[in-house]
Amino acid sequence: MELMGNKIYIRFFEDQDAQALLDLHVRNREFFQKYSPIFLEESYTFDGIMNFISDSATQREADKNYAFGIFAKENHILVGEISLSRVVRGPLQKCMIGYSLDSQFNGKGYTTEAVALAVEFAFIELKLHRVEAGVMPSNTGSIRVLEKAGFHKEGLEQKGVKINGSWEDHYIFSMISENN
Repeated sequence: MELMGNKIYIRFFEDQDAQALLDLHVRNREFFQKYSPIFLEESYTFDGIMNFISDSATQREADKNYAFGIFAKENHILVGEISLSRVVRGPLQKCMIGYSLDSQFNGKGYTTEAVALAVEFAFIELKLHRVEAGVMPSNTGSIRVLEKAGFHKEGLEQKGVKINGSWEDHYIFSMISENN
């Protein structure tokens, strides 16, 4: 399954993506670390990536997490990743969205497109009512992505996520489906 945008498409990770995903993680290790919890060392090994891809399929089948690769349409290169995680059913019907893009592709609108495609999947395919995102106040690029994609800021979660050994504040953004 591929969800097509204008410049990118997203699809679930497959075993054949392991080397490209490993290369993405290694190449962007410092860049991603600015705004992300510390990745386990296995995130930087081929076996660790293969385990991630396998676990992603298991999590998807359990309706818990949906991990997608972001691919450039012009050359089918993996340029990032996006996920719908912490899927909650019952009266909440919501999930969290998270994403990262290779630093060399920033500023091209790829992440905004990927967010729009993932949110559409969440609302139409998963029938969720709400998609939430958390972003550090200093991550202005990610804030712009969410705003351009139609998310609205709800407030500030104080000291909510441990980033590089420090508890960091995060703005909470959301988008609501009026149909679900």
